[in-house]
Amino acid sequence: MLPVVVVHGGADHIPKERSEKSTLGVCSAARAGYTILQGGGSSMDAVVEAVTFLENNPSFNAGCGSVLNIKGEVEMDAIVMDGKTLGSGAVSAVRNIANPIQLARLVMDKTSHACLTAEGANRFARSMSVPEVPLESLITEYSRMRWTKNLAADANPVECQIGKMGTVGAVAVDVEGNVACATSTGGILNKMEGRVGDTPCIGSGGYADNQVGAVSTTGHGEAIMKVTLARLILFHVEQGQSVEAASDLGLAFMKSRVHGLGGVVTVDPQGRWAARFSSLQMSWAAAQKDTLHYGLYTGEHSTQSIEKPV
Repeated sequence: MLPVVVVHGGADHIPKERSEKSTLGVCSAARAGYTILQGGGSSMDAVVEAVTFLENNPSFNAGCGSVLNIKGEVEMDAIVMDGKTLGSGAVSAVRNIANPIQLARLVMDKTSHACLTAEGANRFARSMSVPEVPLESLITEYSRMRWTKNLAADANPVECQIGKMGTVGAVAVDVEGNVACATSTGGILNKMEGRVGDTPCIGSGGYADNQVGAVSTTGHGEAIMKVTLARLILFHVEQGQSVEAASDLGLAFMKSRVHGLGGVVTVDPQGRWAARFSSLQMSWAAAQKDTLHYGLYTGEHSTQSIEKPV
């Protein structure tokens, strides 16, 4: 069953004209992570590589392509967690960083802290020689259009969230049975300055523990935080549920208790995996045994050789 990597490109309503790019993006990210695993790399290396691919793809709400806050600026959150040690690193409300997921890993590897925020995170990035990029390089025409449309007095806030894509993430198990997760986001459209959602919070945006498994989440951050969705799902795994059933139970509880929609990718240490969501769509892809799995709608599950282009 090992190794395996599973990625998501966000739980959302994805317009038809953007759905193909979303599917291609998650498939490319899964391939990138799987290549690391095939070479004997760690699950942490694999999830960071996969999420870096998604951050660099302007189709997704992370890194380049992040949605804009109320001031028209990009503020990003990210987390990594290592199931072997329970080590974790996160950043929140960072600006001018192309790959927040790589900065989150540096927080885990190079500091005694679990999370750095805003200017403090940017100062740490400079101390680690992480290059800063111009704000404009992270803003796409699509994000700017959505931001402008949502500022209008007659804007429908629900409609304006449609098509923003969502948080991106990945989970993996390497050949040694170590699990890891990584999650990265630009947040929610036209959010207040300084708003931080679930992504950088251990147990909400992600969780990884070699004794149970790993989860990366996506959806409405405030709802995910209220139920600590990632850890809730792993609780169900601990109780004997399969990764698929545990994922469904966690998502169902979030929907019934706080009316929140979302999605998750989940793995256990044996390499069993699931990609589940309560939203209309979630782009996802998984790579295992030289086979690429992917889907977008509920019940959709396509497979092909990992070598064959989608």
